[in-house]
Amino acid sequence: MELILISPQSSTENEVEKIIGLFIAGLEVFHLRKPGYSKEKMMRFIEQIPEHFHNRIVIHSHHRLALKYNLHGIHLSSSKRKSRFDMWVIKRFIIRRKHNLTVSTSFHKISNVDLYDPLYNYVFLSPVFDSISKKDYQSGFDAFSLQKALERSKYRVYALGGLCAENIALAKEYGFKGGALLGGIWTEEDPVEAYKKCLSVCKEIEQ
Repeated sequence: MELILISPQSSTENEVEKIIGLFIAGLEVFHLRKPGYSKEKMMRFIEQIPEHFHNRIVIHSHHRLALKYNLHGIHLSSSKRKSRFDMWVIKRFIIRRKHNLTVSTSFHKISNVDLYDPLYNYVFLSPVFDSISKKDYQSGFDAFSLQKALERSKYRVYALGGLCAENIALAKEYGFKGGALLGGIWTEEDPVEAYKKCLSVCKEIEQ
């Protein structure tokens, strides 16, 4: 199971310091999702992170910054994915200029994982479990449907929604290739230790 961490949507106290600590603890891929940030504010945020960690960052908005800062990848929202113009710009002026850039997106319906598009290196499916950070955001999938969909899908599908150390093994059992952590890390008093616990579980189930 590969683990990805998504940033909290809004700014939190000592966030950059915590992110750096998570990178040091072994975090390989960090999704930077700040929908309210302007391009300038996003640049200031990235520039606070040491440059040697930039190649672990996937950006959810202001996608051209992936070129400026040599980031790991870009994540496309459903609205971007559905816009022919936005997709044309992204493919022509971003992906074409950086061939090793990863591209990901998010799905909320099981049927979406059947509609394969080779553009995406991996996709998120959510909510797999009841959300930790959004109490009214509950899982909408049953185990049987998940397993069957993941068996036939050509995507690398990552579980999103309510993922934590206690259910990572279950996500693996369903057939997910990886998991995206959010509330299971940022709601904890020590995000670094919470991530280490999740990482330890992953190592155990891969043995």
